[in-house]
Amino acid sequence: MTTKLKVKRFRIRRPEPVAPLPPREALVKEGMLFAPEPGDDGFGNQTFLPPPKLDAAEPSPGLPEGLQPMGDQTPGEEMDTIRREGLTGRQLRLARRLAQKHNLPATSDFDAVRLLRQAGLDPFQRSSLLDLIPGQDGPPSEPPANRAVATAPGDGVQLPQTIKPAQLPSTQVQAEQHHAADILRIQRDLSKRRRRRSALLAARLFVFVGIPTLLTAFYYYAVATPLYSTKSEFVIQQSGGVGGGGGGGGLGGLLQGTGLATSQDSIAVQGYLQSRDAMIRLDRDHGFRNHFESDRLDPIQRLDPGASLEKSYKTYTRNIHISYDPSEGLIKMEVIAADPEKSVEFANALIGYAEEQVDQLTQRLREDQMKGARESYENAEREMIAAQRRVVDLQEKFKVLSSEVEVQLITAQIGNLETQLSADRLSLQQMESNAQPNQARMEPLKRRITTLESEIGLLRSRLTEQSADGQSLAVVQGELMVAQSDVETRRLLLAQSLQALETSRIEANRQVRYLSLSVSPVAPDEAAYPRAFEYTVVALLIFGGIYLMISMTVAILREQIAG
Repeated sequence: MTTKLKVKRFRIRRPEPVAPLPPREALVKEGMLFAPEPGDDGFGNQTFLPPPKLDAAEPSPGLPEGLQPMGDQTPGEEMDTIRREGLTGRQLRLARRLAQKHNLPATSDFDAVRLLRQAGLDPFQRSSLLDLIPGQDGPPSEPPANRAVATAPGDGVQLPQTIKPAQLPSTQVQAEQHHAADILRIQRDLSKRRRRRSALLAARLFVFVGIPTLLTAFYYYAVATPLYSTKSEFVIQQSGGVGGGGGGGGLGGLLQGTGLATSQDSIAVQGYLQSRDAMIRLDRDHGFRNHFESDRLDPIQRLDPGASLEKSYKTYTRNIHISYDPSEGLIKMEVIAADPEKSVEFANALIGYAEEQVDQLTQRLREDQMKGARESYENAEREMIAAQRRVVDLQEKFKVLSSEVEVQLITAQIGNLETQLSADRLSLQQMESNAQPNQARMEPLKRRITTLESEIGLLRSRLTEQSADGQSLAVVQGELMVAQSDVETRRLLLAQSLQALETSRIEANRQVRYLSLSVSPVAPDEAAYPRAFEYTVVALLIFGGIYLMISMTVAILREQIAG
């Protein structure tokens, strides 16, 4: 904090010296046609000097002694001379008050100045202004020995005439000097404190920010082992429905061919490549842990021999970066190793693991889809064969090929017998209608009618009644119809199961996934890590932020304790 100076200063800068003008001939040669003449100040014959003081002349009649005009000028000319001096209003008022104090017959402010000058008094000196204080004839600080008595016309009182005193420093000047010295001392103290605080701040920054940043830079530039990065990109695509025609309708058809159609598989593959299972498999097949336990790596990045699975997995996640872009459906993989060839080897191995995982996921999906449809078809086929076997068993049991055919035959026989019976009954009635019927002819006809009736009853009983040698034809027909309807139902179910199986096969072929490699792993020829400059800047920002937070916390605690 800087305290502003309260001491007034005037003209603290020294004026620069003005070089004299060259001769007029040289200025005319340079092109200044109106160059001033030697001794010319640029104002012509106009003068700004005060008028010379005139000696007192003979006293004029009508004026008291001591008020005579100076020289041979008249009062009017003196008034004009005073007006041309350019006195201010304040000076004129002071002159009029001073003239009233000495009882001078002044008619105006300019006349008061004229009368005071005739009396030998200068109305604009300090001693004359102090004479206006009532009860004092002069400054109280001046001793009587420093004043000479002069006679002022009009009152006859001996007035003191001021003699210029010695130039002594006043108390006001000394106070201003002391004030300036105090301000200068305060400013020096503030500057000293500011320098001390700046030095302490610089020391703290150097200790808490500079030294850790320098150590970080030393590690990245001189100690850290260069690591090589191999990048690759691949996408999981969906088959266009091999053997199943075009793409499916609805939402699946809209999403087919986009990254959203295979997003679940891509996320599953990403999770597998980032899992401990993938790390263990990579270590078993290609020696991942042995590579990072090598002595060629610096102690910070080196994996300790015999390290636990969790430490190895941390090293794996630190050096294997896998990301999935849902907008494009790409899986981006970056493999970091101390040897470029080793990084390419690790990348190819992980891509192979991803292909196997994709095949495993799609194979299980296809098997799950086909399993239910195949089992349903096999069950429908077995049930249909069993129903057909039951129909054959019933036909063999009842010795009836078709119940409907048997019913039709018996019905036809009954119809024929009924026709014959009706004809015989008509003939019998005709014979009985004669007055003397022929009994010899009637008896055979009656026996024929009885035989037909018994035969018709027997045929009818075969249709509805159970006989001694087997079931009734109604029961046989019912069982055969149930068995045949079951066969028809099983045939329909078998056809539907076959159609579902074919649909599942088409859908399973459409669900086939395969891994397409868009960016192949290539061995780098320069190390990609560590990025010394970027990491050093990040470390500087981190340490600076930590120091800022700690300093703000300490300042707030101090303020709370002090409050």
